Amino acid sequence: MRFLPDPESARAAGFRACLRCRPDEIGRDRQAVAAAIALIEAAEEAPRLGMIAAHVGYAPHHFHRLFKRETGLTPAGYIRALRAERLKIALAAGGSVTDAIYDAGYNAPSRAYADAEKHLGMTPSAWKDGGRGVVIRWRVIATSLGPVLVAATSRGLCRISFDTDEATLHSDFPHADLRPADAALDELAVAVASLVDDPAGTVDLPTDVGGTAFQQAIWAALRAIPPGETRSYGEIAAAIGRPGAVRAAGTACGGNRLAVLIPCHRVVRGDGGIGGYAWGVNKKQALLAKEKRK
Repeated sequence: MRFLPDPESARAAGFRACLRCRPDEIGRDRQAVAAAIALIEAAEEAPRLGMIAAHVGYAPHHFHRLFKRETGLTPAGYIRALRAERLKIALAAGGSVTDAIYDAGYNAPSRAYADAEKHLGMTPSAWKDGGRGVVIRWRVIATSLGPVLVAATSRGLCRISFDTDEATLHSDFPHADLRPADAALDELAVAVASLVDDPAGTVDLPTDVGGTAFQQAIWAALRAIPPGETRSYGEIAAAIGRPGAVRAAGTACGGNRLAVLIPCHRVVRGDGGIGGYAWGVNKKQALLAKEKRK
């Protein structure tokens, strides 16, 4: 077994950190982001940027950029996503919508409804009732990798799935108003099919997916992976300041509802193995092969 010297011994022996990759600086940055996330999640009231930056010893504007680089979200965006996550949990626990709003940390229902519309894709009461009253348009479109289900609310895409049909939507939104595609959804579906055929392409499609703050951070990190490249689950977890959350990162990848658009196919195992994929390993290998040919 090979043992590596501790940092102090290494410096005493004349070794120094690589100046090109700056591991000490990167390590400090990630520790700072992890400490900031711990502060945010433990606080009863949302801390301001200045308080967060002071807690971890960085200037506010610098830490704002650092936090977004590492997590894909700004500190304020992370706080909003966290409150929306807590709202979702409180709604699922039963009780009144009003109690759930205040238990999640909101000071006013108006803010909760605004965040819920963005993070849950519907109002708190609709989410609590399985999507009742929410219109979801859907269709199945042919692609080079087989049929793909494309579905969207009025805000954006809520489901892109290989080899699935309307039953998938029923399981996610049992009380939603599911309707056939209209012209707007047809346009989105064509764009999705083009992305499946060319997963290295650049698209800016509207989305409407829920997800916890952690999931949203993971999904943002996935979208930051350049086409043709891959990252391990450990690298994705470290990128959002949670190096110990490798298994949770894998679960968040598995919870992705927007195939290809959120490119979880670019994540592999730490040993270089292809890893799993919700829509089949063959689909994952085909998407990676398409990107590498570009």
